[in-house]
Amino acid sequence: MQFIPLGRSDLHVSPICLGTMTFGEQVGAADAQRILSHALARGINLIDTAEMYAVPARRETYGATESIIGQWFAAHPGVRQRVVLATKAAGPSRNMDWVHGGSADLSPAQIVSACNASLKRLQTDVIDLYQIHWPNRNAAIFGGIYFDPTKDKPQTSVHDQLQALAGLVQAGKVRHIGLSNESPWGLMEFLRLADQHGLPRVVSVQNPYALVNRAVDNGLDEALHRTGVALLAYSPLGFGTLTGKYDQAGFDESRPELGRIARFASMRNQRWARPETLDAAREYNALARLHGLTPAQMALAFCYGSWRVASTIIGVTSVAQLDESLAAWGTTLAPDLLEAIDAIRWRRRDPAQ
Repeated sequence: MQFIPLGRSDLHVSPICLGTMTFGEQVGAADAQRILSHALARGINLIDTAEMYAVPARRETYGATESIIGQWFAAHPGVRQRVVLATKAAGPSRNMDWVHGGSADLSPAQIVSACNASLKRLQTDVIDLYQIHWPNRNAAIFGGIYFDPTKDKPQTSVHDQLQALAGLVQAGKVRHIGLSNESPWGLMEFLRLADQHGLPRVVSVQNPYALVNRAVDNGLDEALHRTGVALLAYSPLGFGTLTGKYDQAGFDESRPELGRIARFASMRNQRWARPETLDAAREYNALARLHGLTPAQMALAFCYGSWRVASTIIGVTSVAQLDESLAAWGTTLAPDLLEAIDAIRWRRRDPAQ
């Protein structure tokens, strides 16, 4: 792997990113630090986290992931300088009254407060990439398909959010800014206002991109390409559905060892656990095996090889899983296999959108 520029920024990142939302819930601190050190040794320099992690989000684990990463930095002097550190400020409340006091808005003051708290937990002076975790407006996200204008309400504007982020950049607390779970309109509005008012320009968007959710291909990809904004692709394995581990048992809660969807009831209410998602995943997984690949190998190679993706975020619970994900790097999917993948999408569309 060679480091690549992240959008139009001066950040150079590995094309595989370590996602950390399992740290502090499924993965204890000691194991998490081993994974972090192993990732760095294997050439990964981009580490992504968020203030609301671990996942599933709970009051008791809010901020736990950032704290674990901060402890790792403190225990390994010099490591911080080798890492491109990304974290996120939570958007308006999604029934989490422990985040920003349960506010239904993400105000400038809350952005600043969230950043300061993250810096403290991460035990660092600067965040390389600071992202808004989800839009601070009425938008079709996290499984929503349709935009409903009747749900609009007064909220902090994009311009005011950009000004707050600009203040953090000017103070030296943030190097670059990004978005997450964003739409084409949202991205273009952030860029328009940044250009108009001389405010920091978004360098990346972190959105889901997986065989069972290619909503990025429905217009956001063109916006990213033409504006020079990088895509950080999350959930390339569709929350485990594209590993094949749920093919036989489904999301059997009596078998929590299968993974997050089986282990946590809250995960079974999400788009990744829809019956349509599992049905599509089974079809993709069977296609992978037919072509002599493991389901995970094909799913990861699809993301790794896409021109749309700057860096693919992989979430793991062990060093072995990390090595398996890295082993898929360099796998090339033949043209006939890519055609077969597109044929499935034509029939199944994006069930985990």
